[in-house]
Amino acid sequence: MKSMYDSAVLSEILTRINTLTPATQRVWGKMDVGQMLAHCNETMKVVTDQLITKRLLIGRILGPIFRAGYLGERPLRRNSPTHPLFVMVDEKEFEREKEQLLRLVRQFSEGGEAKCTKQAHSFFGPFTPAEWGTSTYKHLDHHLQQFGV
Repeated sequence: MKSMYDSAVLSEILTRINTLTPATQRVWGKMDVGQMLAHCNETMKVVTDQLITKRLLIGRILGPIFRAGYLGERPLRRNSPTHPLFVMVDEKEFEREKEQLLRLVRQFSEGGEAKCTKQAHSFFGPFTPAEWGTSTYKHLDHHLQQFGV
């Protein structure tokens, strides 16, 4: 499984983010491209310890059941549920969100496992740094595919 700690994977993700424009249209879902970038920024703030989240009750119950599938080889399902903290509905400034995401992705990847968050995933519970590397890649890949890049 790909990990955001791999420099080739980092390069791939940065290239894909850089292909986005304000006119990029979604393939599925409700967010526009600026909202998607803002959504990814908020999740990147979690893995870089800039945002603390609490475990959701539903995650405590169902997280262990779905954890292996989430961390496995299969891509994430379209229109998966989103933590309420990460739902974006207002208009976002595309360039600002894009630059912030590029910075946060680099920060996480270059910080490596040693600088990865120690907090639990809000749905799936505790992750090792290696699992955070995989999860972060899968999440970014999911949303970039959502916008056809």
